[in-house]
Amino acid sequence: MGTALDWGIKGYNNYGTYLREHYNGQRVFKVIVDGGFTCPNRDGSKGYGGCTYCNVDSFTPELSRKLPTIKEQLVEGMQRARNSYKAEKFIVYFQPNTNTYAPTHYLKMMYDDALSINSEDVVGFAVGTRPDCIDAEKVALLESYADRYDVDLEMGMESIYDETLEQINRGCSHGEFVEAVKLLENTRLNLCVHTIFGFPWETREMMHGYIHEINRFPQIKFVKFHHLHIVEGSIMGVKYKREPFKLFSLEEYTDLLCELIPLLRPDIVIQRLFGISDWDLLIAPNWGLKKSAIQSYIDKEIERRGVVQGSAYQA
Repeated sequence: MGTALDWGIKGYNNYGTYLREHYNGQRVFKVIVDGGFTCPNRDGSKGYGGCTYCNVDSFTPELSRKLPTIKEQLVEGMQRARNSYKAEKFIVYFQPNTNTYAPTHYLKMMYDDALSINSEDVVGFAVGTRPDCIDAEKVALLESYADRYDVDLEMGMESIYDETLEQINRGCSHGEFVEAVKLLENTRLNLCVHTIFGFPWETREMMHGYIHEINRFPQIKFVKFHHLHIVEGSIMGVKYKREPFKLFSLEEYTDLLCELIPLLRPDIVIQRLFGISDWDLLIAPNWGLKKSAIQSYIDKEIERRGVVQGSAYQA
C-alpha cells in the first residue's frame, strides 16, 4: 500500500503541493535572476561586509553569476528547467542581494524588462529584500503587477532578537521587520519570511519564539526555514575557521523541525525546510548528502514521528 509520503502527502503544508494545486497540476519552477543589486549593509549606507553569515555567491546559481543580462539569465534558466524538469510555467525570482534597493522608477524598469520575456509562460514574480528597503511606494509598485501575476515579496527576518541581529551585523532591528510587515496588511502580495535557526548563542526555546512571532501576522503566507551554515567568503566563515563553534547535525536539526512544525499556523506554506550551498563554498556543517537526500531524510522522520503542522498551534 505504501505510506502517505509515498503518495506525496506530507505532515506539513509544503510548497510543491501548493504549486501543483494552485496552478492546476502544471509544473511551475522558479528561475533566479541576478539584477546586479547591492545591499545597504555592503555599500556603506548602513555598513560594510554584509551580514556575517552571507556570501551572495553561496545562494546564487552559477548560471546567474555567468550570464550578464536579465534576458540571457531567464532564457537559459527557463530552457534548462524545461529540459531537466519538464517545467511548463515559471516564476521570475529576483533573489541575490536586496532587490528593492533602488529608486522606484529604476525598479519598475528592471521588473518590466524581466517580465516582458516569454510572458505567456510566466505566472509569478518573486522579489527578495530586507525590511529596511521596503516602503509604501515600493509596495504599490509590486502590487501593480498583481493583476497579471502572483507576486511574492520575500523578506529576511533571520532572528527575532536584536542582540542576535547586532551580533551578525544585520544592519536593521526586529522592530524594522515588524514595521515592514505592517505595511503589508491587507496587501495583494504574498509575503514570504526567511529565518535562520542555529545561531550558537540562541537556545532552543528562543528558536521556538520565531514561530510564535510568525504566527501573529496573518499577512505571512509563506516561510523559508534555514539552518545556519558557514560558507567561504563570509565573515562568519573566517571566524569559524579560527575557532569552530557548535552547528546542527542533520539529526539535531530534524529534531528541531519536528518541534517547530506543530507550532506553526496551519495555513502557512513552508517553501523550504533547510538551506543549501554549493559544495565548493560550504565550510560546515557538511551533512554528506545531496539536497534530495536531505529532504527525504527530514520528510521520512516527520512522517515516522507523526508530526502535523499546526497540531500544537494556539491562536
